[in-house]
Amino acid sequence: MGVHEKVNILMVDDQVGKLLSYEVILADLGENLIKAQSGKEALDHLLKSDIAVILLDVSMPELDGFELAEMIRQHPRFNRTPIIFISAVLLTDLDRLRGYERGAVDYISVPVIPELLRAKVSVFVDLHRKTRQLEILNLELRRLSSSLIAAQDQERRRIARDLHDGLGQELSGAKMMVDCIQMQNQSIEWKEQAAAEASALINQAIQQVRSISHLLHPPMLDEIGLQSSLRWFLDGLTKRSGLETSLEIQPEDFPRFGSELETTIFRVVQEALTNVFRHAEARRACLHLTLREGQIVIRVYDDGKGIPDSVADFEADKLGVGIAGMRQRVQELGGELRLRKGNPGTLLEALIPVKSAPPNSAGQFSTSQGFRR
Repeated sequence: MGVHEKVNILMVDDQVGKLLSYEVILADLGENLIKAQSGKEALDHLLKSDIAVILLDVSMPELDGFELAEMIRQHPRFNRTPIIFISAVLLTDLDRLRGYERGAVDYISVPVIPELLRAKVSVFVDLHRKTRQLEILNLELRRLSSSLIAAQDQERRRIARDLHDGLGQELSGAKMMVDCIQMQNQSIEWKEQAAAEASALINQAIQQVRSISHLLHPPMLDEIGLQSSLRWFLDGLTKRSGLETSLEIQPEDFPRFGSELETTIFRVVQEALTNVFRHAEARRACLHLTLREGQIVIRVYDDGKGIPDSVADFEADKLGVGIAGMRQRVQELGGELRLRKGNPGTLLEALIPVKSAPPNSAGQFSTSQGFRR
């Protein structure tokens, strides 16, 4: 439920005049007002709609307010729906106690004070809206947690495959060469050649270890900072994929930040450009990294085929693990991730606030540039 999405308020009274007066009083809240003139009609609305709060007349024919409240409370779906009793007749302490025993959260006497009724209903509307938002966030958190677990398993399988198919094979080949060198019936020239081949295989294994280590966590990120790590990653991506990349950083003396922030920036860029390579069918990609007005702005453009509207709108069931993970990383730092279609391609933009900007980050820098042909 969005912050401004309307909620339903159910008003139950057998007198049309009272329902109209409640409607006038509560109109300023801007919510959906649903009227019911009997207990049966009220139950029908409850079964069809998500109700935030119920205004319930106590004295009604056939099924009075107390009986209706008891029936509502017996249903597990409605046992926490707040009920406000309104009565012009049953106003003794025993009547109020009877109402509270049947699940009422308040008991208002007639004549109704409009400001008081509006204030009471508004409290329960806000509580309902926040409860729904929390439920949605919890569902999203569970979905994201499951996705992250799946991503971790997938990454472990990938690393295991790389170790077995690449590093394992090269070390096995080097071991075979070394074992052959120990054989007595081989010539000196053959042993020298075998030693050279074993050395080459070991060197390739060392390079693979470095590549795996860099992908898991680039050492340069800790040692010489974000700029060098980004340039290293873009150079490697271009060599491996053939994707033409460019990098623009403002200011040129981009300052160092904390490990958590720099790691988030690197991972967002890494995931965004990996997605471009895998899915965009692009020839070029541009990365702009800007520090301005107390926030870091990351922009990744490509000239590929673009993204569906459902992904650009962050529809939960359409997002992959990569985009969901990027969004979660940015939000954990109080930032925002945006996606929109370009002409051509896609623009990914991440805005991350900087709690305390370094001394050399003063000034403002434009981020209005797009993909340049």
